[in-house]
Amino acid sequence: MSVQFRTYRNETRFGADYHKLRSFLVELDDCNYSFGRWDWMITHTYLQEERLSEIGIWEDGGRIVALAAFDTVMDGKCFFPYREHYGCLFGDMIAYAKDKLTKDGKARMLIRDSDEAFQAAASAMGLLPTQEKDCDAVFPIGQEIRYSLPDGFSVTDMGENPDFYRYGEALWKGFNHELDGEGSFSPGPGDLLAIKNGFERPNINPRLKIAVVAPNGDFVSYCGMWQDSACQSAIAEPVATDPAYRRLGLGRAAVLEGIRRCGELGAKRAFVGSSQQFYYQIGFRPCATSTFWG
Repeated sequence: MSVQFRTYRNETRFGADYHKLRSFLVELDDCNYSFGRWDWMITHTYLQEERLSEIGIWEDGGRIVALAAFDTVMDGKCFFPYREHYGCLFGDMIAYAKDKLTKDGKARMLIRDSDEAFQAAASAMGLLPTQEKDCDAVFPIGQEIRYSLPDGFSVTDMGENPDFYRYGEALWKGFNHELDGEGSFSPGPGDLLAIKNGFERPNINPRLKIAVVAPNGDFVSYCGMWQDSACQSAIAEPVATDPAYRRLGLGRAAVLEGIRRCGELGAKRAFVGSSQQFYYQIGFRPCATSTFWG
């Protein structure tokens, strides 16, 4: 074993390291820090692109074996996807995150609750578990998927109907920005261009970006699915429903339609990073919990 350390090379948004890191995550096929999370992050309008070069990468013979990464913004939360048999790197991964992936000098390390070896390494370096957790749920794809929509509502996708304004408005309302007093959705030309650019990246299937359309033509519920034929898992992210249209089964329909399409493409399961009852009620099951250590 001859492991070398380096940092992420951010020559262009979709340069060689984007593809290499994504391939590593696809091979891991793990919900803890998935390829879907990476793809969602890399085109997110909030991405701190200038900080990508601070992602730590460990390679063995040029093959990525471990990462110390953040998610979209440098908020002190650290993630550590790694290959089996590379537990010797835990100390280095934690030390790097404590030095580089911090906010206000502090880092919080996400460690799976079932990963006793990583927990032991964190404890030996003076870290303690906190009350903050990440939860993942899984939907086994195999059974027939059924849902219904109220009269006048229909399902579309961003391949058939790529309306970037209505997409942005659905997420703005669905994530409660309007409800929280931030005003109505009013994007400038640059905002809509950023949204459009997010749908022009590699490895995207716009037919897996599902929207429910109201009788007035608005997108009122949305589910983005991430699927790759090289692994058996699909990822649901993001999921949102306009508050004025909740409790009508629209979110359920968007998610289940996305999962159904991923199943047709070969996915055997779908993950979502949540423990919300909404997901359990439509067929997801708890599968993993992780704790932030600090």
